[in-house]
Amino acid sequence: MRVAIIGGARIPFARANGAYGDASNQDMLSAALKALVDRYALKGERLGEVAAGAVIKHSRDWNLARESTLGSGLHPETPAYDLQRACGTSLSAVAQLANRIERGEIDCAIAGGADSASDIPLAYSRNLQRVMLAMARGGWTDKLRTIGDLRPWDIAPARPGIAEPRTGLSMGQHCEEMAKEWQISRKEQDELALASHKNAGAAWLSGFFADWVVEFHGLKRDNNVRADTSLDKLASLRTAFDPSPAGTLTAGNSSPLTDGAACVLLASESWAKSRDLAPLAYFTHAETAAVDFVGMSGPKEGMLMAPAYAVPRMLDRARLALQDFDLYEIHEAFAAQVLCTLKAWDSETYCRNRLGRDAALGSIDRAKLNPRGSSVAIGHPFAATGARIVMTAAKQLAARGSGRALLSICAAGGMGVTAILER
Repeated sequence: MRVAIIGGARIPFARANGAYGDASNQDMLSAALKALVDRYALKGERLGEVAAGAVIKHSRDWNLARESTLGSGLHPETPAYDLQRACGTSLSAVAQLANRIERGEIDCAIAGGADSASDIPLAYSRNLQRVMLAMARGGWTDKLRTIGDLRPWDIAPARPGIAEPRTGLSMGQHCEEMAKEWQISRKEQDELALASHKNAGAAWLSGFFADWVVEFHGLKRDNNVRADTSLDKLASLRTAFDPSPAGTLTAGNSSPLTDGAACVLLASESWAKSRDLAPLAYFTHAETAAVDFVGMSGPKEGMLMAPAYAVPRMLDRARLALQDFDLYEIHEAFAAQVLCTLKAWDSETYCRNRLGRDAALGSIDRAKLNPRGSSVAIGHPFAATGARIVMTAAKQLAARGSGRALLSICAAGGMGVTAILER
């Protein structure tokens, strides 16, 4: 049974601490789901499943997908669950739900994700936590005695940050290591970033996003896209993760901290036909991988290199070559990450020694890479990016009338999620 991508909806992606500064994950995900429900006349309908998640998550969001589903207009008997695989969250949700549809367990589903880099949970000291819990359990005498254990520094929140627990390095610092290993120049990164901004700007100008991006909190379009940028402007920016002359990653060639939400509607062909809905494309294959970026079992791998492993395994199962695609939608966590992956696939040494292959996978036609822009320009609300990429690829395949798209997302923790769409 083929799994159809019917359509999608998202709110504009906004730079952190801006337009959505007061919006929660639930606010954003509910808005995206409601837009999808309204567009496909699903109000009051009971769907097979909703799966969605967030990476930066308050404890209050423990049932985010279900609560957002209840606020979407879908029938309250629609089941929903949360999942999280860092930046690959909503692509993982698509893959899981596609499996259920393919097996005939359900006939329709919604996958999505939301993330706010503005509304972040703040962590406090373990001593404050201990005292507050003890006060909640004890009587008034115990409360007064326990509160005396607090010290002024206990009430200061820890400084927010995104670092890998096992290395203490941020994703950008890890990617700097990769750029040095693969000898990816600053100019190459800026050129890819420029193409991302130009392509995203052209896509907005052509109306590509108009029918599935809905206004939210007064914002009508992604506010990070800089179609008027240039190589000179990008070259003028300071490095962001390595201040030494060897540093190459900047705010201009890295994805920004972003707020947003996105979702996609999946269905069996029979369900789509019964509602007179034309599929945009079909979800045919998926693969995940993880790399040892710490060096626990041998030489460490670049933390964002997992897609380099996932894609060839997926290609083998699909009996396809890397060049058998009309589109390559590769998430731009950093321009350097994309370039490292492409260089790895084109390296006979890497493909033999690391991937266990007889020859290199080869190069791709760069004109087919992210032709509508990607995360450097559009932004990257972690859990929402997969749904954005699925819809972007599916819509382009529908416009072509036929074709095949390769989707690839690197994720924190040394993971990667990849997929194939066809029409």
